Amino acid sequence: MPPRTSVPSPVRRPLVVTGDSDLLDDLLRLAAAGGTEVELAPDPAAARTRWLPAPLVLVGVDQAQPCLRARLPHRPRLVLVGHSGQLDPGWQVAELIGAEHVATLPAAEPWLVDRFAEHGADGPVGPAARVVAVLGGRGGAGASILSGGLAVSAARARLRTLLVDADPLGGGLDLVLGWEQLEGLRWPALSDADGRVDAPALVRALPSRGDLVVLSWDRGDLLALPAPAMAATLDAARRGRDFVVVDLPRQLDDAAVTALQAADRAYVVVPAELRATAAAARVVAAAGPHCTDLAVIVRGPAPGRLRAAEVARALGLPLGGTLRPEPAIVRGLERGEAPAASGRGPLATLCQRIVAELTGVPTAGAA
Repeated sequence: MPPRTSVPSPVRRPLVVTGDSDLLDDLLRLAAAGGTEVELAPDPAAARTRWLPAPLVLVGVDQAQPCLRARLPHRPRLVLVGHSGQLDPGWQVAELIGAEHVATLPAAEPWLVDRFAEHGADGPVGPAARVVAVLGGRGGAGASILSGGLAVSAARARLRTLLVDADPLGGGLDLVLGWEQLEGLRWPALSDADGRVDAPALVRALPSRGDLVVLSWDRGDLLALPAPAMAATLDAARRGRDFVVVDLPRQLDDAAVTALQAADRAYVVVPAELRATAAAARVVAAAGPHCTDLAVIVRGPAPGRLRAAEVARALGLPLGGTLRPEPAIVRGLERGEAPAASGRGPLATLCQRIVAELTGVPTAGAA
């Protein structure tokens, strides 16, 4: 299979969400004064895929209620902005959409120029981590093994990597890596996070070995994962890591949707079976609106000789890769061996290619 085109490194510009032409003219003028360009979105639908990656988001008062109805996730560095007389009672709306500041023009113009200068594409935000999400097309498809393999492969390439377990019913990615005995915080300790999380502090608090850090679940009571906690975690990860892998549940909750919206690419893992393909079609229909780059990984064996290209065509997705059976991986998981840790085999080869495409950092198997 020919390699997919690599994903270019993102330029993270402030995002302006408004359909008010007069307000937009003023904000463009202030952005220019701050020495940066901005991304433009006239409404929440156009803003959705850029909402979390942007270093700064300014929402015009005309789009505050639409953003609220669209249930865009809470995020740090969100500003509600409008002209004098438009923002009464501004703080009530600002609190509902999670805005940290209300900027009233023209009085707030100098403050906004400073914010644009601080969070522009060439400002101190730095290069963003690459985020890849993985979903199973059906139960037992192997999404968690692929997620673990991607994270291990990225860490072997000396990339500072975070593996995020977003599936509360998945059994725990710390078990996939054989890390269940490692000390560190799990999701229940972070479920109340809803603002800016200190990236170095997060990394220090989580279970880790070398360049790989894992955020998984404990063995306590089942808890719902709030979308603001996922948004705050991914924001910290983008600032403090090089590569982030998120293992998602098949049935998307608000936190999973938040992760999909933040992902640079997402993969659906599908066994080469007719029924699995039919099940995956439902997953694709749910995930597709939230991710602009969605591909399928087809896993063998194919009992009915169903080809990978046929599975991809049936799902309407590009084929991101194939996997042959590797019984040794299953045996290794039972012994606490992380997938792709040896750097050899079909899974490791696929993961190394995906990491290289997303980051531009070449990877290699073990000597």
